[in-house]
Amino acid sequence: MKLKTNLFGRTYSFRDVKDVLAKANEEKSGDMLAGIAASGNVERVAAKVVLAEMTMADLRENPVVPYEEDDITRADQDALEDLAYQKIKGFTVGDFREFLLSATEEEIAAIRPGLTAEMVAGVTKLMSNMDLVYAAKKMHVEATCNTTIGRLGTLSSRLQPNHATDNPAGIMASVLEGISYGVGDAVIGLNPAVDTIDSVADILKEFKTFIEKWQLPTQNCVLAHVTTQMKVLEKDLAPMDLMFQSLAGSEVASRAFGINVALMDEAYELMREKKSSAGPNFMYFETGQGSELSSDGHHGADQLVMEARCYAFAKRYHPFLVNTVVGFIGPEYLYDGRQMIRAGLEDHFMGKLTGIPMGCDVCYTNHMRADQNDLENLAMMLAMADCNYIMGIPGGDDVMLMYQTTSYHDVASLRRITGKQPIAEFARRMQELGIFDEQGHLTEIAGDPSLFYGLDKKLAGGIAV
Repeated sequence: MKLKTNLFGRTYSFRDVKDVLAKANEEKSGDMLAGIAASGNVERVAAKVVLAEMTMADLRENPVVPYEEDDITRADQDALEDLAYQKIKGFTVGDFREFLLSATEEEIAAIRPGLTAEMVAGVTKLMSNMDLVYAAKKMHVEATCNTTIGRLGTLSSRLQPNHATDNPAGIMASVLEGISYGVGDAVIGLNPAVDTIDSVADILKEFKTFIEKWQLPTQNCVLAHVTTQMKVLEKDLAPMDLMFQSLAGSEVASRAFGINVALMDEAYELMREKKSSAGPNFMYFETGQGSELSSDGHHGADQLVMEARCYAFAKRYHPFLVNTVVGFIGPEYLYDGRQMIRAGLEDHFMGKLTGIPMGCDVCYTNHMRADQNDLENLAMMLAMADCNYIMGIPGGDDVMLMYQTTSYHDVASLRRITGKQPIAEFARRMQELGIFDEQGHLTEIAGDPSLFYGLDKKLAGGIAV
């Protein structure tokens, strides 16, 4: 395996595969903070040249965290299907890029089980932004909870009604407004301010009651720690359509999140037994470049590779939803809008190539060098790439988590720009409620949550809605 190249009369040598991967990464402030980034553009190009000439087998045989030391490496390697791997193990990473850009969706799906996280990350580093959009658009990953996400021509949304104190009235005010904009077909999912069993159960019940009353084809979820959700299930305190957990890309970083593979296996089996949803996909995961560095669990690997390992971890549980919270951690990991946009496109592509139903929380924190235009640019590119879903939050400003993301209006605008619709059953229900017209566009009453009070009066008068 060649670990050096000559460029502009100078020889660039790299220590090992991990070093090549790190220095071939596009510029990220997190890699600089970790002291593993390329010294400049020329060394970055040299690393890309070396990476392009490595084989897929080189990447498979050199995981960034050794098999013996890490449960996520073991989960990823053990899941590899040899028949699919044999088809691509002799490809160089450069060859694999060309394959992905020219292959059909069916051809990509056929080799997907033969990939490990390092292979997925490696080819991503050789892609331009347009490459990432072009290749991702060819890959559609469907999943079914109560409804099916990821079908061609859809752009779904998570209704995120966060509240600073978990006040039920405040939460439901946001839910009413979101539904009035046609947002929430992916899930109605709250990040709780208080991670207690009773509070989580109460919110789950509130969401389920609302969903059933208005016959909304969607899912409920409260994004508490997985152990809290497990206790809610064990005590049969509330119906739970989706179980949530944030994931990291190494065993050490997962420990900082209070999880490991064994615990997630246990949670998955408990949810399979006690879930209130109908379909086979009932897990929801969030990730984001940089979390492993923040917990000192990156093992000297770059944040893109560690993110790819999160997706290998997620795939083990056949999720309904996965999204990267791309700019949430802050400028220590993604410094500005340019880095945020690149990371969002990378994450979406890697999730789809891994084979999970991938969405994105297109967001930034207020201390990043990013603004609304950066956010909208990434959102539009992801919509072009057939991203499964994005977030919908009142005004795009989360009052509990204190960050900027996509609003209810952004979801509606992106659907109008791209001609995409929500999940079909949800769209039909929006038409029945008068929120959508026959073309799937918002009507004059859309965006007014008081419409539900008027409909309540009609229901009280015996008129079915």
